Amino acid sequence: MFNPSIFKAYDLRGIFEKDFDLPFVFNLGIAFVNLRRQDGDCLAEKPLKIVVAQDMRLSSPAISTQLIQGLLAAGAEVIDAGLISTPAFYFTVSEQGADGGIMVSASHNPKEWNGFKLVRKNSRPISGDTGIEWLRDHIGEQIPELNPEKKALILEEAAAKQLAHDLKFISPSDIKPLKVVADAANSMGAQYLELLASVLPIKLEKINFTLDGSFPAHEADPLKSENLEQLCEAVKTAQADLGIATDGDGDRVFFVDNLGQLIDPAIIRGLLAQIFLKDKPGSKICYDVRPGKITVDLIEEAGGIPVPTRVGHSLIKEQMLSEKAYFAGESSGHFFLNLEIGCFEMPMIMIGRLLALFSQQEQSVADFIQQYRRYSHSGEINRAVKDKEAVFTQLKEKYADADISLLDGVSITYPDFWFNVRGSNTEDKVRLNLEAKDPAIMAKRRDEILAIIESC
Repeated sequence: MFNPSIFKAYDLRGIFEKDFDLPFVFNLGIAFVNLRRQDGDCLAEKPLKIVVAQDMRLSSPAISTQLIQGLLAAGAEVIDAGLISTPAFYFTVSEQGADGGIMVSASHNPKEWNGFKLVRKNSRPISGDTGIEWLRDHIGEQIPELNPEKKALILEEAAAKQLAHDLKFISPSDIKPLKVVADAANSMGAQYLELLASVLPIKLEKINFTLDGSFPAHEADPLKSENLEQLCEAVKTAQADLGIATDGDGDRVFFVDNLGQLIDPAIIRGLLAQIFLKDKPGSKICYDVRPGKITVDLIEEAGGIPVPTRVGHSLIKEQMLSEKAYFAGESSGHFFLNLEIGCFEMPMIMIGRLLALFSQQEQSVADFIQQYRRYSHSGEINRAVKDKEAVFTQLKEKYADADISLLDGVSITYPDFWFNVRGSNTEDKVRLNLEAKDPAIMAKRRDEILAIIESC
């Protein structure tokens, strides 16, 4: 039993025991092995080596067990990496020289949800048109008999191995004993934040670090402002230098300044771009199409080459690999590096390098960040529509004299404002993100564009 809508553009995700069940999970394991075999990049005479990992959701242990059984039934050798973050999962797939892997997680979704993130060798992402749709169309075609004697290899210390790797890109001696408050939302970020704090000279105050898939404090989605309230208050109360929030599976990270204000991910992305451009001058740096012009400003100021991408972690990584980009950041808090070990989110490196940057400043984090708050942003605004294509057509006609890009939805750029409108992959909705040189222009253009959207 499964609802076809769980097959998304970047992963599989739905409500467990409503949208999919354990027999589906078993069949998914089989279909994944068939997908990797038909890809043609694995040795036919050797069994596939597949890594499986899971987050702290209440349903993850049962799902992981059933998934492993399906993979084993299809003839794969399975490495069970256990309870780790998604970045640690990506690292493990590459570090183990595996032919692919499946992470059991629904990221930031509510507790009833679960899902799967899929990768090939070297943790190359599998997206909708590079394998997820194939799985949807072929699942359940072959159901081999289970061999109860076959077992997965249990891998321990996967997260610690990732820390040892990531420390090669961090200099603890460059970091002052900053006071940092971190809210892990009872989720997988707690694991690597604990490890990182054990080797850096920071003073860490921990909030919601007990792994609990019922999310007793709040949802594990830092994009929602209400989920940052506890962290922001704690930063102010503790008179901390910085706040850090992570999402459900730990692949997204957000930062709060010493005044308890969220630092726009576009600013973080731009600062990280400048940091990594010092490592590899002149590199290509990717960013998604949602407005965040400060990123482009900082890339260009540091001599990098800005490269826009579609929205979605899998799509961004695919473009990073094709463009040979060194660093990328998504507006939703994903930050990627393209290293020898693979191309994926590496939050420990991001945190370590930012702590070093903030340590170099004589001023507070809030005062340092203020210079980069150059533009006024609408935030992401969702609207239900009857016809998404009609929205795009009307926008292109209304703003025909602008610089127009159709990379992902419609992106329209004028000298004093710029915006992107893209459609939801699963619903009759469009999402508006607009930025302008000042609040008045932003408000005027936001309302103008919303009127067009709402007329469709």
